[in-house]
Amino acid sequence: MNMNNQEKESIGFCLVSNLISLEGKKVGYMYREELEEDSENDSGWRFLAGTEDQEYVDNEANSKVYEVETIADFDPAIIPYLNFPFGSELERVEGKDEFRIIE
Repeated sequence: MNMNNQEKESIGFCLVSNLISLEGKKVGYMYREELEEDSENDSGWRFLAGTEDQEYVDNEANSKVYEVETIADFDPAIIPYLNFPFGSELERVEGKDEFRIIE
């Protein structure tokens, strides 16, 4: 039971590259996956630094599950985009705290 009186509702969990969570890089690429029906509490968001190659991404040891709010506290630039629909893909505008949609 949550004893905290704050009304901040969790968006859910996300998958985050170790380059962000362990090495301190900013989110460079973010996308929101369509969810399976049994994906309770998964927001669908996946956050990458943007420099990972496919081999790195495919290795499950290179990412961890976090609450979306934890990553937003670390990199607030993602906050305006968190309500984007499933299927969204965005990349950071170089040198800025904003993202652009990848079509």
